[in-house]
Amino acid sequence: MVQAQVGPLQKSTLVVLFFLLAAMPKPCCYILFSQKLNRFYIGATADSIENRIEKHLDKTFGNQVFSAKANDWQVFLTIPFDTFDHAVRAEQHIKRMKSSVYVRNLAKYPEMVESLRFKTCKP
Repeated sequence: MVQAQVGPLQKSTLVVLFFLLAAMPKPCCYILFSQKLNRFYIGATADSIENRIEKHLDKTFGNQVFSAKANDWQVFLTIPFDTFDHAVRAEQHIKRMKSSVYVRNLAKYPEMVESLRFKTCKP
């Protein structure tokens, strides 16, 4: 049996890569709430949630999009996923429900989040 040996330079490189990968934001489906509008906004991102909400608040996406109607968006719920595609499928499912009760229950009942994950897995 042949064993590969990892030298000191390679070990440090692996450690750096590990921390870089760990620091990368995970794709997620997110729900924002505006007190002013008393409405939810549902989205998906591969960026960090902090960067994403900043873009909503400074109207990076334009003045005509729904999130531009308010400037008091707060993160209500984030649901991390392994892939951006899965996060988008979850976003679409939540939007199809058209229910603030459903959104509030997602935050209240963790088993609903697990059910959402299962329903939105790739067919």
